[in-house]
Amino acid sequence: MEDEVAARSASLLDDLRNFGANYTEFTRRFADWLGLHATDAAALVEILYAEDTGSPLSPARLGHRVSLTSGATTNLLNRLEGLGYVVRSRENTDRRVVTLRSGPDIQEPARQFFGPFSAGLAALVAEYPPEEIERFQAFLRHLRSTMDEILEAQA
Repeated sequence: MEDEVAARSASLLDDLRNFGANYTEFTRRFADWLGLHATDAAALVEILYAEDTGSPLSPARLGHRVSLTSGATTNLLNRLEGLGYVVRSRENTDRRVVTLRSGPDIQEPARQFFGPFSAGLAALVAEYPPEEIERFQAFLRHLRSTMDEILEAQA
């Protein structure tokens, strides 16, 4: 039984690594397509995703997500804002809080680039019963929580 769990764990980890590599490759190609540095594109993807999920990022949270210092995050945001890809706004009652939103010049390019993947994902999800997808999502949340706990303990 223990050998079977170890083998399944190794196989799952291999699949997760391959998914991570593909995700990284998507971001790299998005960067190339837009003529951006990979870190700038990764930050842009984070901003777009956070906005799509209704949880827009602050500059500090973005810096944490892409592992940049506050100064490097500011430089990155200045570049993306200059291209019309990002807008900084003050939407909170605390006017010191800055919210990052996608700019008008990135909406259509992002749809063009990620549209085929979004359509493919929707078709794939439709092949599975909702309960199975929910169970998979719960597994991924637990896995992430486990990883977060280990990373925090190592910090």
